[in-house]
This record gives sequence, C-alpha cells and structure tokens, in this order.
Amino acid sequence: MALRMITKSLRSKLLPRFTPASMLHSHATSFGFKEVREEEKSQMVGNVFSSVASNYDLMNDVMSGGLHRLWKDRLVSKLNPFPGMRHLDVAGGTGDVAFRILESLNSVSRRAVQDVLQDNLQEETQIYICDINTNMLNVGKKRAQERGLEDLRSLRWVEGDAEALCFEDASMDGYTIAFGIRNVTHIEKVLAEAYRVLKPGGRFLCLELSHVEAPGFKQLYDYYSFLVIPALGELVAGDRESYQYLVESIRRFPPQDMFASMIADAGFQKVEYENLVGGVVAIHSGLKF
Repeated sequence: MALRMITKSLRSKLLPRFTPASMLHSHATSFGFKEVREEEKSQMVGNVFSSVASNYDLMNDVMSGGLHRLWKDRLVSKLNPFPGMRHLDVAGGTGDVAFRILESLNSVSRRAVQDVLQDNLQEETQIYICDINTNMLNVGKKRAQERGLEDLRSLRWVEGDAEALCFEDASMDGYTIAFGIRNVTHIEKVLAEAYRVLKPGGRFLCLELSHVEAPGFKQLYDYYSFLVIPALGELVAGDRESYQYLVESIRRFPPQDMFASMIADAGFQKVEYENLVGGVVAIHSGLKF
C-alpha cells in the first residue's frame, strides 16, 4: 500500500511532463522530460555520455543486477553471426556487443572450418563499431587492448552519427544498436540510415529499455527507476543528473508496438519484438528484402 501511494504521488508529479514528441513545436525535441531545441539535444546527450563513459559498464551492472549481459547475449543470438560478414554496431562505443559478436564468430569458425582457413575468414569479417562519442569509443578501444584485440583487423572503430552514417548503401549484412536509439534526435532518420546501409537480406536488431505495463510490476519499476537509479548514479558514479535523464528518456521512448510500426515504416519487413523482464527491455528486429 505504501509503495502504491508513493508511486501514485510520483506519477502525479511526472505525468504533466509526458508530452509526446509530436506535440512539441517543430524545432524542439525532448531531452528526458525537458523540451529543448533540436540543435541542443545532441550536445546535451553527448555531455551525458562523456560524463558516464568511465563508469558505463559498472553502472550497467549495478542498475540491472548484471542482466544487461544476458540481454546482449540474446541480441547477438538473434543476429546469428557468420564468418566473413560485414556488421555495423551503432552506439556501441564500449564494444560490449561487438566483442560478443566476435566471440560468436570465433566459436562458429572453430566448429565449421579448418584452422588454416580461420585466419582468412577473420580477416574478411568486418565489425564496425560506430559511436558519436569519442569518450565511449576510447573506453571500447581500451577494453579491446585489455583483451588483446587492439590489432585485430576485424574490429573497426568509427566516430559517426547514427542519423548520417558514413557507410555505403547496401554494404552491411547486419545492424545492431543497443541502448542507443532512445538518445537520438530523430529516430526515423536512424531507421532510414539502418535500412540504407543494409544489404538485401540484412537484419536490423535493436535492444532498448522499453515499457512495462503489468500493473503491480509497473509500480515497482517506476519506484526503482525514479527513486533508486538516480541515487545509484550519485553514489557509484557521482552523477545523479545523467541517470535522471536515463529514466526520463525511457518514458519518452515510443512503446513497443509504436516503435515496431516505425521500423516497418522505414521499409523493414517481418518486424517483431521480444519483451524481456516484462518489458523492461525489448529486442526489435526487422529484415530488409
């Protein structure tokens, strides 16, 4: 009962700010619950990730109880990587998804080909890690070095914007974006770029924090999100504001069905999604034909 009263009070304070992005004036967008000019958002998001970069993986473990590792494993299993593929991981600066893809590919290579061919296949395989934030990329490069992967030709680190990718049309076999699309200014531009760079038959996969609807669980999740996560950010990373933005940005992100429709509108077919932990996160997928 006490939790229900706290959550109800919290919701009453926050709901007035839940203005859909479509209701903002034409040159404005959302930054959490704030309305900001479009040209300001990318800089503000950049500041957030520059601030959290050094503690990013630690905070992911703390906030999710380590579950984010299993979610990313699930994402890569849906991708079904194959040796010799060209893959683009967007907003993947710390390398978490790229390293998992590489591990999966190495496992496939060990099972499917002779050792003499494995090195050639690894050289042909290209995994591009694209992130707009230099600090996040530096964290990923450091992690690659710690794993002895700094000279691996298969991993390519690229500073770039998800809304205006530097890659050629129909050049990628796969595209992943994990916990990144929520932070962009124009989701539809990101989806259009994903569609553009994928080859026919290429798969789009998005892992993102999403919406919980089960009544009892939703109250608990709201309580944890708004009262616990910012406090953890302050305690562990010394940064409450960035994690306040995190929980607000989740609520501003389109619900699962709406986001699936946006993916379909971008041209993808066989669009579907899988809720994990009751919708705390969702994996959306689509194919380019």
